Amino acid sequence: MFTKYRRLAVPAHAHGKYQRDPLMVLMTIGYNALNWLDRYTSVPPMPTGTNEFFEATVEAQDHVSPDHSVMALTLVRPDRLPLPVWSPGAHIDIKLPSGLLRQYSLCGDPTDSTRYRIAVRQVNDGRGGSIEVHTNLRPGTVVNISKPRNAFPLAVGGYNQRTEAFRLIAAGIGITPILPMIRVLEQVSAQWSLIYCGRSRESTAFLNELEEFGDKVTIHFDDDCGPPTAEMLCGELAGSSAVYICGPAPVTAAVEDFVSDRADVEFHYERFSAAPVVNGREFEIAFSSSSDSVTVAADQTALSAILTARPDATYSCQQGFCRSCAVRVLNGEVDHRSTSLSQVEMDAGYFLPCVSRATGRLTVDL
Repeated sequence: MFTKYRRLAVPAHAHGKYQRDPLMVLMTIGYNALNWLDRYTSVPPMPTGTNEFFEATVEAQDHVSPDHSVMALTLVRPDRLPLPVWSPGAHIDIKLPSGLLRQYSLCGDPTDSTRYRIAVRQVNDGRGGSIEVHTNLRPGTVVNISKPRNAFPLAVGGYNQRTEAFRLIAAGIGITPILPMIRVLEQVSAQWSLIYCGRSRESTAFLNELEEFGDKVTIHFDDDCGPPTAEMLCGELAGSSAVYICGPAPVTAAVEDFVSDRADVEFHYERFSAAPVVNGREFEIAFSSSSDSVTVAADQTALSAILTARPDATYSCQQGFCRSCAVRVLNGEVDHRSTSLSQVEMDAGYFLPCVSRATGRLTVDL
């Protein structure tokens, strides 16, 4: 109905065209040019991990191993609002009062939206995070935590799901992501079994909680029975089984090798440290702040090489999740092996030395 008005020459203003001030025209052009330059030449800030942190209060602190080496913390929001949802296998980042960033698996009830639970083993010769948790995170302490992320999800049911039995394997503090998996598998009446290995009864956590599951759980103490074998850890794996393991790298590697020729067995794992380098080549990293440089061996991570010359360099998970080790490359070509950085960040030159590598010499902003 408005077609007849489309050809009208409507004036720019009811009183005719403005006579524009030449100075204002130049200022407008200059402003637009600066915006364009800022958009295409500015460098994004250094990635520091997820920016979705929020405050949480330590509600309770409990020792969950007989020797008190493992402590469980219950975290709630100060305003008591519901916490972000999570699923078994998820972890959170915690910014400790000292500034250290650490990752801990959630080991509570995924259906409880009012609180998170984590468990931390004190490592006296570690990097200080566990000691700070045990010493300083008393009830009432406020910390900043991230929304949960999951690199070790439990797959139960769903389209074309063929898993008939779940074999859960935990070693040491690796029991933490496994505990919520047990709760979910029980709720859906899935067939499951757990073998849980500890160095000794005194150092093994959550024994009381596992008692309710009876003969579905097997506990192995190294000081009584010696180190476990992969065959013993896997047990009798029926067809269409799924193995979920969390523990030290040698244990995980042994189990992975044991099931590698079983096409009917799914293998899921979470590591405590960096994964072995695959298809690595030696390269060199130079530091812009000095004439120093380090050589990264073919089987070595770039982060571990950097730490030999810069022991105070920031890092945490060593697996490409937390992004805290991100550093900017000033010269050289990066072989990105992580999906944690955005394309904008990678285009700006950032890379994660804990997992990514280079095709030749790199110069980094350190």
